[in-house]
Amino acid sequence: MSVELTGAEITVRCLQEEGVEYIFGYPGGAVLFIYDELFKQDKVKHILVRHEQAALHAADGYARSSHNVGVALVTSGPGVTNAVTGIATAYMDSIPLVIISGQVPTAAIGQDAFQEVDTVGITRPCVKHNFLVKDVTELASTIKKAFVIASTGRPGPVLVDIPKDVTQHKAVFDYPSSVSMRSYKPVSEGDSQQIKKAAQLILNAKRPMVYSGGGVILDNASEALTELVHLLNFPCTNTLMGLGGYPATDKRFVGMLGMHGTYEANMAMQYCDVLIAVGARFDDRVIGNPKHFYSEERKIIHIDIDPSSISKRVKVDIPIVGSVSEVLNALIKLIKASKEKIDEHALKEWWKQIDLWRERDCLRYDRTSAVIKPQMVVEKLYAVTKGDAFITSDVGQHQMWAAQFYRFNKPRRWINSGGLGTMGFGLPSAMGAQLANPAGVVACITGEASIQMCIQELSTCKQYSLPLKIINLNNRYMGMVRQWQEFFHGNRYSESYMNALPDFVKLAESYGHVGMKIEKPEEIEGALEEAFKLKERLVFMDFITDQTENVFPMVPGGKGLPEMILV
Repeated sequence: MSVELTGAEITVRCLQEEGVEYIFGYPGGAVLFIYDELFKQDKVKHILVRHEQAALHAADGYARSSHNVGVALVTSGPGVTNAVTGIATAYMDSIPLVIISGQVPTAAIGQDAFQEVDTVGITRPCVKHNFLVKDVTELASTIKKAFVIASTGRPGPVLVDIPKDVTQHKAVFDYPSSVSMRSYKPVSEGDSQQIKKAAQLILNAKRPMVYSGGGVILDNASEALTELVHLLNFPCTNTLMGLGGYPATDKRFVGMLGMHGTYEANMAMQYCDVLIAVGARFDDRVIGNPKHFYSEERKIIHIDIDPSSISKRVKVDIPIVGSVSEVLNALIKLIKASKEKIDEHALKEWWKQIDLWRERDCLRYDRTSAVIKPQMVVEKLYAVTKGDAFITSDVGQHQMWAAQFYRFNKPRRWINSGGLGTMGFGLPSAMGAQLANPAGVVACITGEASIQMCIQELSTCKQYSLPLKIINLNNRYMGMVRQWQEFFHGNRYSESYMNALPDFVKLAESYGHVGMKIEKPEEIEGALEEAFKLKERLVFMDFITDQTENVFPMVPGGKGLPEMILV
């Protein structure tokens, strides 16, 4: 016999059917019926954050580190508006999230009711899709659609806005095993003729380059990418979002490219004759000004699940729309079967040129300094964790040093806000990563400005006993802002100096955690080892670093890749 359930019961049952393990949220009037149903069950565990922005970042970190859809629950009005930064962060980086938001009762929509905002209108520019559910009979199918849309094609956040009265109304619960949407048919298999053309172009390359981005991570295509690069013996670079998609310790890896990429990666990108772009989007932080990028002739193959990303900033020669993993596997099969072979002599000469660029040692820094260099902290962190930690970061200089000096050999170990550049992302995303990987080691690399954006989440970490290790590279400045002011604004450090900082050790201890202050280079390794031995405790490590240190190389805004500022 069919049993009628309330909208709130249906919502929770849908989450159970989807196998949702954690939901990150903060209660409020419009979602209290949903919270009541969460209370009555134990399959879906709720994580109470201290701010809705953190709920989204935690769900985001959970998704990035697990290949599962992250789920968040917020109330109407300020609950939604507080969450928008987290939603936009996930949208820019194509992270699969489902956000359930409460809304005022249906009859009150448009009446300026208490805690009412136009959630659909506000979030439309920063979601893959959103829904307003006014009929409880459509609730289950809508939530199913949300999970399907979020996790297929180019992933992204999907929001389901549910008025309070809909959570009270009843309907027969029937969760569909699949849904069909006439206007949503993502392509997965690339065009076979285009893949053949790509294989031919690759085999004829003299100065090839593989440029891979976050799409490789999102589509679990790291193994296929690695196989292709090994098969061809081509140089490979990763974007900031693509780090870990190809092992950083492999000799064919030339480092990250872009604004703060290595000299060898940027020069190879600029002067290659065949560029294989895989799950990347040629954004402004990667190639700089397209006009400068166009100054050198090259043929470009572009593989991406999203047709709108192809030829958006850079016109390509062979576009291939499809699943990155499927297209790469098809390419590998064709190249293995081909009678044509790579020009080994030309490739050898190309590697000689790359090795000459490598000799510039563009990431060098003063290792004899009496003051802690932030690069050394990241290098020691890599050594102590044996390169096997989940690393989250906030945004700024520390983010770039983490990307440059922690060598990621595995996908889904590097979790940062790339497209939106969201300060405050590091700590809550680390919470999500730790919950997704309870046996894993999770460290958050941050700065004294970024960490204060969501520092209240130290309370959440205490409540759920999350043993994170926080690496605070404290230079008493908004470091990247200061660097730009030094280079381009005549050393006028307008509002970038942090002269009212808390005692982070005492602050961490006040939340019930362990605090450490490290001021000398010779203390770095021992302090890190001590912190990671405390497997059950959150440790906040405040490293007092060189205030004058800058991130190099650096491609100034509007310039071309060869116009790097070096050390």
